[in-house]
Amino acid sequence: MRILLDKFTKKFGNLTVIDEMDLEIHDGEMIALLGGSGCGKSTTLFAICGIHKVNGGRILFGDKDVTNVTSQERNVGVVFQSFALYPHMSVEQNIGFPLKLRKESQSEIKRKVDEIAEMVHIENLLQRRPGELSGGQQQRVALARALIRRPDVLLLDEPLANLDATLRLEMRSEIRRIQRETGITAVLVTHDQTEAMSMCDRIAIMDAGKIVQITEPKDMYDNPVSDFVAGFLGSPPIAFLSGQIKDGNFIEPSTKTKIPLSGNITKNHNGRNVRIGVRPEFFQPGSGITIGGKVTFIESQGRETLFNVTLSNGTILRSIQGKRSESKIGDQVEWGIDAQKILVFDEDGARL
Repeated sequence: MRILLDKFTKKFGNLTVIDEMDLEIHDGEMIALLGGSGCGKSTTLFAICGIHKVNGGRILFGDKDVTNVTSQERNVGVVFQSFALYPHMSVEQNIGFPLKLRKESQSEIKRKVDEIAEMVHIENLLQRRPGELSGGQQQRVALARALIRRPDVLLLDEPLANLDATLRLEMRSEIRRIQRETGITAVLVTHDQTEAMSMCDRIAIMDAGKIVQITEPKDMYDNPVSDFVAGFLGSPPIAFLSGQIKDGNFIEPSTKTKIPLSGNITKNHNGRNVRIGVRPEFFQPGSGITIGGKVTFIESQGRETLFNVTLSNGTILRSIQGKRSESKIGDQVEWGIDAQKILVFDEDGARL
């Protein structure tokens, strides 16, 4: 089911939270609305669901205008971060409850519950109560309950926020598997860039009620339109250096390091103050344009090690390395920046 938000506007009193947003979600795709608290991502989700009334514009499901259609009539499945299961009901009763409201027969409800329980791998838990389940099991029940009504759209509002790290990893792959198997159009709201990048076909990054950039995860990582987007994606995060473009190079003032830039950038922006973004995988020992600093932080992550290198002016560069390093905190190092991989932004944060 294709979803179209056409000049979507939402106000709370005199406050305009979202102003004339345009967004098209393709049939069968999973898209993430990604952003910090208060950016408008949950407001957008609740408008698609029908919980929030729209103050301007239209919402279409396929070719049908559902702007003024109630949430009950939109045929959407919603999974919240609080699993919202009925504690006095069994898993089987929780999953089948939407069909009971539709007054479907007991035999038909049983058949559909068994079918969806097998899909989400909880067929052996049907007689338990929610209080007897782990967080991951409860989330599977909530997902099954949302899917059993065969919704046109699946809406996921921070669905993994209350799970521990291991369960989040497991449920990311499970939700994506189920979405692909069913072919359902899905919208994920999250502040977690790892969830967005691993689960979704496209990401829409939001800030202050607007979509800043929308594209595939890898393209957004490689080609962010602004320093805001670049800083939102990547773990460990990108580091920024301030300096000036001069005679074909970026000049870092504290170390006088010169990093060559592409001809198009230097031709049009010579003499301007800019910021460059350096991702941790492109700041490494033994290659690139060397820059000196002191190792001020080391964190072993098992297979990889994260380093912070602080320049004389206090600016921090980050490096993530797969090979074992002998560097220690306090060491002076000269590691290299891959000049082909840096990102250049103007003083307003726009990508050059």
